Amino acid sequence: MLGGQDVVEHARGWGGVATAVDADRVRLVNRHALDSNGRFVLYWMDANRRVGRNFALQRAVELANELGKPLVVVEALYLSNRWDSVRFHRFVLDGMVINYAQCAALGVRFIPLVEQRPGEAGEALRCLAKQAVCVVVDEYPCGDINARHQKWAGEISVRVESVDANGLMPLKSVPKAFLTAYSFRCFLHKNLLKHLNAFPVEWPLDTLQVRDWHIDLPNLGPVVPTLNALAGPYEKQLPIRQDVREVGFVGGYSAARDRVERFVLRQLSAYTRLRREASVEGTSGLSGYLHFGHIGVHDVVCMLLAKAGWTLDQMGTVRTGSRSGWWGLSDAEEAYLDQIITWRELGFAMCHHRPEDHDQYSSLPEWAKETLASHRVDERPVLYSMEELERGDTHDELWNAAQTQLREHGWMHNYLRMLWGKRIVEWSPTPETALKRMVELNNRYALDGQDPNSYSGIFWVLGRFDRPWGPERPIFGKIRYMSTERTYKKMDAAAYIRRYAGDDAVS
Repeated sequence: MLGGQDVVEHARGWGGVATAVDADRVRLVNRHALDSNGRFVLYWMDANRRVGRNFALQRAVELANELGKPLVVVEALYLSNRWDSVRFHRFVLDGMVINYAQCAALGVRFIPLVEQRPGEAGEALRCLAKQAVCVVVDEYPCGDINARHQKWAGEISVRVESVDANGLMPLKSVPKAFLTAYSFRCFLHKNLLKHLNAFPVEWPLDTLQVRDWHIDLPNLGPVVPTLNALAGPYEKQLPIRQDVREVGFVGGYSAARDRVERFVLRQLSAYTRLRREASVEGTSGLSGYLHFGHIGVHDVVCMLLAKAGWTLDQMGTVRTGSRSGWWGLSDAEEAYLDQIITWRELGFAMCHHRPEDHDQYSSLPEWAKETLASHRVDERPVLYSMEELERGDTHDELWNAAQTQLREHGWMHNYLRMLWGKRIVEWSPTPETALKRMVELNNRYALDGQDPNSYSGIFWVLGRFDRPWGPERPIFGKIRYMSTERTYKKMDAAAYIRRYAGDDAVS
């Protein structure tokens, strides 16, 4: 078996060939020309918070080299919505420390921007953009990132490019929002192959030709903390929720890569058997790192395929939308690739094509809205308040443990997140109320809150990416049903409850 460092070394030589950033990944945010008088290329790191395998950073390096200019990397942390908290800020700040150190080691100027009042980062970026040849930003189909970029790009007079580093399949190449995983998988089977030979370079900053850490820049004021401040409890000084505490996950690219290596080397072989066993560590635990861009799917896929010694000629002939048999790998490897590629990118495509309502009840499939409407007045077995749900104060011990895991540890095992959502539907007065509660609790506490993949899981509870099921049931109608009693038979529920039974439970 390969050791951890061997996997990394082997991954560098795997067949995912690094090429120039494909045009399908680049979008012009405004129509300004390059400013030949600019002093540097500016990369605004917003969604892809990493220096490794990052198409957006790679594009910024390509432009800097073409123009013979140095590169300035800016990573910003905003006061942007009601879910801002110590938990999320600390995780992002951990990553900033790593990015700062890695850029500094290579002589590339890195500027951390941390807002102490809303709008500070935008002001600083406008100030920097006045001296830039052009600006590169991250394309991201969810939340307010693209809207923020669009507004900001309209306020400056230099070219702004948005680069898609979200998945193996460029969002521009996905023609619509697919309604099921099966239909999207069929699309991938026909179209993904050509993108497997277009991976981002592992360390794009290694190829940068002009480096200037000491480049003279305008004074941006207190929005730029010191490295020591970033590493310390800086988040405790900010006007964000202090009651949603930090968790035991260290953020950043280094921690994310370590987790990928550990999963690929030690856990992946048992993935098929343990992925639904919530009482043990049987999944990758990467959702928070993927959400904040501390790792990209290309890194994960590259390490997995390198460990398997995979080459393109092993690709199977299956083109039927099957979940297995396409990669020519083990059942566990194919099952995980289906999760991190098919299901993850299915959610990204939904957000990309339905930016206005992907997080709204109206986006559910018509059959789901119809069947839920026909059972709207059905009697609920019990109704819990939002406060009771948040505390995990229900009659269902397994549900309470799942809510505790979410609230205190920042994540929830995916299998139990499905059950968690089904019970919220059953314990809420309307399906619309249930959806609002799921979104609020998930976005308030989960490290992967506000992520396309996270919304996929929540909306799946109400029928998205699924089909009608029988027999028709009270409250749910033809929506797939899950029972707590049946879940007890599929996992070691007693061990899970012991692990997450109370606020002092350890992960």
